[in-house]
Formats: sequence, structure tokens, C-alpha cells
Amino acid sequence: MSSGVETKEFQTEIRQLLDIVINSLYTDKEIFLRELISNAADAMEKVRYLQLTGADVKDGDLPLEITLTADEETHTLTVADPGIGMNREELVENLGTIAHSGSKEFIKRLAEGTQDFKLIGQFGVGFYSAFMVADKVELYTRSYRPEAEGCLWSSDGSGSYTVEDTPDLVRGTKIILHLKEDARDFAKEETLKRIVKQYSGFVPYPVLLNGQKVNTVQALWTKNKNEITDEEYNEFYKYIANAYDEPLFRLHFSSDAPISLQSLLFVPKENFEHWGFGRLDPGVNLYCKKVLIQEQSKDILPEWMRFVKGVIDSEELPLNISRETMQDSALVQKINKAVTGRFLKFLDEQAKSEPEKYKEFYDKFGVFIKEGAANDFGHRNELVKLMRFESMKTEAGKFISLSDYVQNMAEEQKAVYYVNGPSREVIEAGPYLEIFRSKGLDVIYTREAIEDYVLSLMGEFEGKKLISADQAELDLDLPGQEEKTEGEESLSEEALNALTAWLKEALGSKVTEVRVSKRLADSPAIVLSPYGTYSMQRMMQLVNRDLNQVGPAILEINRNHPLIKRLYALHEQNDPFAQTAAEQVFENARIAAGLIVDPREMVNRLYAILERALK
Repeated sequence: MSSGVETKEFQTEIRQLLDIVINSLYTDKEIFLRELISNAADAMEKVRYLQLTGADVKDGDLPLEITLTADEETHTLTVADPGIGMNREELVENLGTIAHSGSKEFIKRLAEGTQDFKLIGQFGVGFYSAFMVADKVELYTRSYRPEAEGCLWSSDGSGSYTVEDTPDLVRGTKIILHLKEDARDFAKEETLKRIVKQYSGFVPYPVLLNGQKVNTVQALWTKNKNEITDEEYNEFYKYIANAYDEPLFRLHFSSDAPISLQSLLFVPKENFEHWGFGRLDPGVNLYCKKVLIQEQSKDILPEWMRFVKGVIDSEELPLNISRETMQDSALVQKINKAVTGRFLKFLDEQAKSEPEKYKEFYDKFGVFIKEGAANDFGHRNELVKLMRFESMKTEAGKFISLSDYVQNMAEEQKAVYYVNGPSREVIEAGPYLEIFRSKGLDVIYTREAIEDYVLSLMGEFEGKKLISADQAELDLDLPGQEEKTEGEESLSEEALNALTAWLKEALGSKVTEVRVSKRLADSPAIVLSPYGTYSMQRMMQLVNRDLNQVGPAILEINRNHPLIKRLYALHEQNDPFAQTAAEQVFENARIAAGLIVDPREMVNRLYAILERALK
């Protein structure tokens, strides 16, 4: 039985709004269910507050739960809640008119696609999303007020709607969607279950689908961490990360300044990007009041943190009307800075309290720390502190930080020295460490070009300059004992001048300069890059072995080495073999530098040397 049937026209602005909502506001039709569930949760939150404050509420013993009923035969979906409900006047005001100031301006800006306004949960916009999937919507509702009567609101979303009194309704709202032909999948349980778990899995009230509870996982990030067990954390991680193992690290924290947020982050045990599964997608979902706003959000954290899984929830997020994009980029940056800074602080704490576990983390995820140090200027200092290196004074497989290096260096040492190479063995077999070894100075080993790049960007660390040990213009005014010399007489200045001038002529375009070295102790010669260091060249050659062409170099010779003295003697005797020997000394120095050279020319030269040696 019903009475008081009244047909009304939608306000002009509402018709415009419906057209925008149905045709262009939302990027995905399935968002409608998130909106209806969110509205239901809001309605129940309001009635719960009234009950707590002692207000007289009709049907006070109703369980606070959202009920979804799907019927594939009738192609209908029903969404019901025992929330605050509405009376007849509220229905007309909320769903038939825009009874707020500035409505025409709002419609104009919405139609123009303007994003710089804050509007969520107003004007019934979330409810109107139902017309994306339904060609008719019926809404039964009864207010919480004991004297209120029930009402039925019905519309096909075109130009008008009807309102009629309907007795014998319980408190709350029931929405029946008569689904369009192309939206009948939304009457299927498996489709609805997926959507609820994806978007509304953490709403604070039970969501029942055909009698079965769908949202079975709690929003742990909203609870006090002292009340959560390790098992609950692990199960939550497996749920949100679609994982089967336990996380390596977890960070659960809340913040009030500079922005109010709650966050629960996890570091997995494995880096699947390293295994060749392709570039990872961002792993953190963004929520507003437990409702999913952005899945795998690309804006909320820096790209280098894409290995992190978890959730961030903030009630302060300014959203556009569809709840799908954020408007305030400055606020997003605040969230980014707050969460990233807290995560970096957490990693630093773990490195100090659990060094072995941090080493496990760095072995697998250090590549992301290096990427961040190279690209994230705002957090570079903190990221560099988290980087780890082998050094000349560490055992193989043991790592130190830059802070460890500075703490252990001699008081008079003014710089942190590092050198690049593909492996510890290659670095230590090369000539660049000789002067540092003789001085008893430590040198950090960088194994990747990105590490060299980061240290060169930094320039200094904790007041100490960062200097590559293989750079051409190295300041060799180092503390410690004087350089070791051979027992024999070294070449005179006159002889050295003659030898370096001849070598420059003999090697031609292969060298930009030939000079006497102050850094060599055991090797006869060393090559240096006139453009800085050879780390990038070595890395490029490892990736592409066709890059055999190496640019011109600075050649430094060891005035005390027997080979250099004999080379000078050959030159003085005008022996043609001096040219062959000089070229081979230069090629050997390039090989010792870790550079890949074209072997074809060198093979013939080596045969000539062997022939000479065997005479």
C-alpha cells in the first residue's frame, strides 16, 4: 500500500549533473558500488553517533551492516543499510534539487572539467553514479526520527522522478538498481565480491553479499599497533600484497603534522624486479576514511619506493567529485615527504639495530636506494647514508657505510676516496690503489656506475670531500709516509722529459698527455680519463661489448719501474722495437683500468714481442 504519489521534474542543474555523472565523470562504471557502499557507511556512522549521544532513534536494535542482494534472473542489485535514513523533504532536497549556494557555478566548472574545487559527499553525486549502470533506480527510505514516515523515490534518470509515501519500512535506506543490458554483470556474485574487496574491503561495517560477509579483513592501519599480533600483520600483508610469504620489514605509524595520516607499510622478502619480472608497479594504495581512492598510487610516494607494499589513509585528502583524483598537489607533496622521511628514518634505525637483517634488505633492494639517491634530490642525504660498500680494508662480502668510513679515517685525512670497478678482484688488481695502499688509507669500492654518479653528485659527506681515486687531477698531498721507491736510480728529469715527449708523439691521438706519475708504486704505467673517471665507460662496455673504442687518455709513467727505464734505453738507441713496446705498455695500462680494448691489433703486437723475447 502506498499513497501521496507526486511526480517532480529534476532541477535544471540536476539534469546537467546527471548527464555529466553518467557519461563523463567516472572512468570506470564499477565505481558506483564504492559510492553507494560509502554513502551507506556514512549513514550508519551518523546513526551510531546519535545512539551514543542518547538521541531517540527508531529501530534502535537493528544491526549496523550493509546488505547487498544480487538477482541474476531479474537483473537487479539491492544495496540496503539501517542508517540515518531520510524523510520526504530530505529526499526532495538531496536528490531532486541543489539547495546550496553556488550550484550553477559548480555545474559550470564541473562541465568544463575544472579540478580545483573540493566536493565530496555533497549533492548526492555518489548516489547519481547508480544511473551509469541502471535504467531505473528505486530508493526506499525511512528517517531515524520515530515519527517519520517511509518514502519511495523512483527515477529513470532522465527528466523527472516520483516520490510517494510508503508505510511499514524499517529505519534506513534500500536502493534497488534495475540494471542496464550492458551492466548485467553487476548482478553476478563473483563480480560484486571482487569490487567490494577492491574498493570497500575496509569499510568499518560488515558488507553482506547474499547473506555472506565479503569484507573479512580489518583495516589494521586504524588500530593501535600494540593491539595487533604478528600473525594479524602477516595475514594483512598477504592480503594487500597478494603474497604468500611474510614481509621482511613492516612500519606502522600515524602522524598529525604536517598532515594527519595513518600508514602501514611492508617490505617484501624478495625483489621480483631483480628476477627479471619487469618493472614493479607502485605497491601502496591510497585511502580516505578506509575507502580506496587510488590503487597502486603513482603520486603519493617517490618512484624508487615502488617495492614497498601497504596503505596510506588520510582524511584530509581534497578529492574531485568522483573521488578518483587528488586536487591539491602541495598536500600530496606533504604526504610524500612525511611518509618517505619516516620510512627512511625507519630503515636507518633497522640498519643500526639489526645490521644482518638490513644487509639482507640491501642485498635485494639496494638498487632502489641507489636509484633514489640519484633521482630524489629532497631525500638524497638520507638515502646516501643507507648505501653500503665494500672497501680496501673490509673483508670480501662485508660492507660499511660512508659514516663508518668517516668515523674510522685518520683525523688529518680530508677526503673520502672511492674507486669503481666491476668486481673486488678487478679493482684490487688495478693500479689505482697503489698510493693509497702505501699510505695505509682506505678506499671505498663502487661496483656500479650509479654509485659513482651519486657520490659525484654529493661532492662531500659530513664535511669531507668525496674524491674518486682514479680521477686525473687527484690531490695527492696525502698524510702518511713518503712513496716507496725502487732501489735503483730513477730516471733523471732530463730523461723523463725526453721520454714523455717521445711517448706523446709515439702514441699520437691515443693520448692527450703523458706525464710522470706521483701515485704509482708497483705498476709501470696508468691511464686516466681527461674527462673525470672511467667508471661510466667501463659500465657501458660491460653492457655492450661492441664498444671497444676507448677515447684518448692521460698516460702516467712510473719513473722508478725497470720497464720504463728499459723503454727509455730502447728509445735512446733508436731501436724500432721501442714503438712496439710503448704501444703495449699503453694497452696494458688500459686493460688494468678495466677497459675493454680491441684485441686484434694487440695480438699481432704480442707475437712481435714474443719473437723478440725468444731470440
